[in-house]
Amino acid sequence: MTRAFIAGVGMIPFAKPGASEAYDVMAATAGRLALADAGVAFDALQQAYVGYVYGDSTSGQKAVYRLGMTGIPVFNVNNNCSTGSTALFLARQAIECEAAECVLVLGFEQMNPGALGTVFNDRPSPFEDFDREAESLVGMPDLPLALRYFGGAGLSHMQKYGTPLEAFAQVRAKASRHASRNPLALLRKELTVDEVMNAPTLWPGVLTRLMACPPTCGAAAAILVSERFAKSHGLRTDVFIAAQAMTTDRPDSFESHDMMNLVGYGMSRAAAHSVYEQAGIGPEDLDVVELHDCFAQNELISYEALGLCAEGEAAAFIAAGDNSHGGRVVTNPSGGLLSKGHPLGATGLAQCFELTHQLRGSAEQRQVPGPRIALQHNLGLGGACVVTLYRSA
Repeated sequence: MTRAFIAGVGMIPFAKPGASEAYDVMAATAGRLALADAGVAFDALQQAYVGYVYGDSTSGQKAVYRLGMTGIPVFNVNNNCSTGSTALFLARQAIECEAAECVLVLGFEQMNPGALGTVFNDRPSPFEDFDREAESLVGMPDLPLALRYFGGAGLSHMQKYGTPLEAFAQVRAKASRHASRNPLALLRKELTVDEVMNAPTLWPGVLTRLMACPPTCGAAAAILVSERFAKSHGLRTDVFIAAQAMTTDRPDSFESHDMMNLVGYGMSRAAAHSVYEQAGIGPEDLDVVELHDCFAQNELISYEALGLCAEGEAAAFIAAGDNSHGGRVVTNPSGGLLSKGHPLGATGLAQCFELTHQLRGSAEQRQVPGPRIALQHNLGLGGACVVTLYRSA
């Protein structure tokens, strides 16, 4: 199978709900940026994989048609918060299996203010089993779904390992420092640990408001090509997908009776293990990581799921500064979902954008020195996890 190379990436500045353009305009802008970065015209594209969560069917076509109408297949993808990286997974498969040689991957979201909620209330919810387990483990039925799940996962870690609430605040403060260097991030103000700790409480002793990512609007895109296509068209081949894995829930998500597994710890660990095995490396070989920090709690437990530190050692890993510049591995140099923002369908492609620029050496003020191997972790409840390993050629 041929390798899938990242020929171009594009991303627009993320915005608060109500402050962005319409989804199709945002998506088309990101798509044009990716095409320009790759140096290819729209009519070179053979397929398009388009991800979004909150939108009507064939919104992908509406977005792509703003770029051109050449009759290519347009696949609409929805896998909750891992939507963007699921689209990337499908595009990578198309390239490697030689079903296509030049593919657009596009993600966008036009979100409403406030906590996430269900849209279709007249049919079974995909979260019925998750809600039942969360009710049994932590109660708190009045909390919004995501806050209840990820706050509960953080509480599980605190109870197992004695993790202090301040560790989550340190994660959030780190995210703000990184985002202050990112002109595309939604929230660029630097926060102190004390400011995070003293923010309004959402769950006493477990979660403050600043530990949760904000609802966000935005779009990002990537152009994937085969090596043959790149060479025949004079395109760049300096970044490629070296390994990738997608996992969904197994029985232990529920049977372990652990909130961390309920929100995807097991999925993340399995996907990361598969990727390391495919690539013949270990987590100690990583230079930079973009991981799914929808809540500071999930960033902390993801350190352990991805093998960045041993189980139970995340608080020490954070306290030593091993998650930032000058430490063991730089995590979320973009500012992550906590500060950069989390437009659900765009998040996986925004992570791809960041890591591509990191490996190219073009990340400007947020550049990690000399990275060669980068890891992306994108998680969706319900559930799906995609872990992608990038290398510089």
